[in-house]
Amino acid sequence: MRKQKMDQDWIAAARTLSEALPYLQRYSGAVVVVKFGGNAMGDDDAMAEFARDIVLMRQVGVNPVVVHGGGPMINEMLGKLGIESQWVRGKRVTDKATVEVVEMILSGLVNKRIVQAINDQGGRAVGISGKDDDLMVCEADDPELGFVGRPVEMNVQVIRDLYTAGIIPVIAPVATGMADNETFNVNGDTAAGAIAGALQADRLLLLTDVAGVKNKDGEVLTQLTPEDVRAMVEDGTIAGGMIPKTETALKAIADGVRAVTIVDGRVPNAVLLELFTDHGTGSQIRTTEPRVKPRIR
Repeated sequence: MRKQKMDQDWIAAARTLSEALPYLQRYSGAVVVVKFGGNAMGDDDAMAEFARDIVLMRQVGVNPVVVHGGGPMINEMLGKLGIESQWVRGKRVTDKATVEVVEMILSGLVNKRIVQAINDQGGRAVGISGKDDDLMVCEADDPELGFVGRPVEMNVQVIRDLYTAGIIPVIAPVATGMADNETFNVNGDTAAGAIAGALQADRLLLLTDVAGVKNKDGEVLTQLTPEDVRAMVEDGTIAGGMIPKTETALKAIADGVRAVTIVDGRVPNAVLLELFTDHGTGSQIRTTEPRVKPRIR
């Protein structure tokens, strides 16, 4: 009986691999930017699973680019250092002391932890920030918020050089200022969208701790057009923390990204489900243009 059960499991696994073939062919050579954040970043098992999925993507011919956040870790360190946060319209004011902590946590602790997790799974990853090679140059998003940046210039050749060499880039959302080489903290979703747009990526996946975009009845919408999103923001259906995510999606699509998905990162193997099956875990926002093969790069 045990042998029969084992045989059935392997047959099911083989069938799954066979059914994935069209998706593997579709995304061979594709550039996929993945924003990694949320509770999974603080869980060792979830981190290892994410890293394994990213390595598998690379192994089957996808070019993954990882952009990460790290808000909970920043909050924890600010608390340890006794640095109090001030808030304006729900956003943290980032003064000189705070941005130094942000850079330390994002470019150091968090970035290298993700790099190590990918390397532990057999991948090759290199961690950089938006300051390296002037990848992301910013100006102040709002003077009242201090060193919170909005990308105005992108230089993504360093990313192309890495994935062309078979290396997975892992990027911390810390950037250089235009005026006096200041350091700016950039929202992780915003940074991922800007990088995806500059790369003309085939897909942008925003991993979150929610199920996706919901309608007024609380049902998750799996397919949306930019026009749908704008209408839902206008009538208040999309509100709160989902607004900046959908704004990032619309900007990325306007910049040439094929499709953006707000993915429920709490679901095991969410990235693989989104790319290689018809059973994604979130809300995909895209134009009505038919799906085509990845761009020749």
